[in-house]
Amino acid sequence: MKAFMDRDFMLRNETAKRLYHDYAAAMPIIDYHCHLSQQEIYENRTYANLTEVWLYGDHYKWRAMRANGVEEKYITGGEGVSDYDRFLAYARTVPMTVGNPLYHWSHLELRRLFGIEELINERNAPAIWEKANAKLRGGGFAVQDFIRGAGVEVVCTTDDPADSLEHHVLLASQASELGFRVLPSFRPDKALEINRPAYLGYLQKLGESAQRKLASYDDLLQALESRARHFHAVGGRVSDHALDYVPWAETTREEAASIYEKALLGEGVSLEEERIYKTHTLLFLGRLYAELGWSMQYHINAQRNNNARQFASLGPDTGFDSIGDSPVAGPLVRLLDRMDETDRLPRTIVYSINPTDNDVLAALIGSFQGGGVPGKIQLGSAWWFNDTKDGMLEQLKSLGNMGLLPRFVGMLTDSRSFLSYTRHEYFRRVFCNLLGEWVEQGEAPDDEALLREIVQGVCYENAKAYFRF
Repeated sequence: MKAFMDRDFMLRNETAKRLYHDYAAAMPIIDYHCHLSQQEIYENRTYANLTEVWLYGDHYKWRAMRANGVEEKYITGGEGVSDYDRFLAYARTVPMTVGNPLYHWSHLELRRLFGIEELINERNAPAIWEKANAKLRGGGFAVQDFIRGAGVEVVCTTDDPADSLEHHVLLASQASELGFRVLPSFRPDKALEINRPAYLGYLQKLGESAQRKLASYDDLLQALESRARHFHAVGGRVSDHALDYVPWAETTREEAASIYEKALLGEGVSLEEERIYKTHTLLFLGRLYAELGWSMQYHINAQRNNNARQFASLGPDTGFDSIGDSPVAGPLVRLLDRMDETDRLPRTIVYSINPTDNDVLAALIGSFQGGGVPGKIQLGSAWWFNDTKDGMLEQLKSLGNMGLLPRFVGMLTDSRSFLSYTRHEYFRRVFCNLLGEWVEQGEAPDDEALLREIVQGVCYENAKAYFRF
């Protein structure tokens, strides 16, 4: 019987052990998509206790606590509930997460960042609380220390076009001292959600940021372009879109402009009109990204804010989302093809939170490769609910079966936690074990130079070449 999470955790053959320890483990990290706070990085936030750094904002852990019967006040906080109470509630939950990646992630975070080897449970929780908090009170446990300690070279935060990017500007001036770079990612979702109640208020905020009144659709597009060019000047080279469904409609600029004007007047916009507006705006933005030399990301098929009562109480991103099942292939092909018609399709990464879309997307991206760019269109890493051992394997196998796995740009954190860089270790172990299995079964050659190139490429080198930060 193997020891739990020993040195060769998840590495079940000798080739995998060699590939991971010799080539993967020490590779730097390019975190090209996350939800970390640029302000907290700049201010080098410190934490008073383990709950602040481990549980605040981590909706993965919150979902598990709810499933374990924990009252909401011990999850997201409530009157009379201390951080220690919340920590104890999670400590009681962790043993029940066996089979969920949270069990591995939680122990990896305690081991790699705090040197705590014990299996956390309700009995030893007080001792773990004291050990971790003693570390946090000492030196070397601020936000920037977590990033440097993980070997991170680049962090791409998720930023709205209306954001000032003031902390990005300040961080850029300190990059040589920090030892890593923090760059903005352009996420214009709010500008596309024409049917959301907050849309008109958002337009005012965007107009103020772009220093123009958004009285027409042309004004809107010019404002988005102006802000994208500002992002570029600050170092941004990546965009990101949360497409809960992929829109497509044959459209003209005049049609999109007319729909925009209806929205400005407070008139209702139908679903078909929304599709027209989103399609034209996405095409405009995609062509702009191509001109700027950016990489474009589409995160597809999340079913968000399912629980209306909890959304009203807690807001978005609090653990009440799930997997959607809207059609992907038809509308996505039309979008990418329309950009490609004039050779203005940018480097693109497509992710679906629905694992049944893996093969669909893996096959689809092969239709748009080319232009002398290795892996120009990427099947994005296993994301959110697929960020599991099985989810990672299925994504890797789909890409390997239908594309070029050695050209994959690898893992990202997609996290709001500065402790989540251990997920790169998790991914690298899963990947090395899969590759090692192929070698030991005679399905891939035992060619050390080739294997080293593949492992280092997927873990780091491919992302470095692809994003050109």
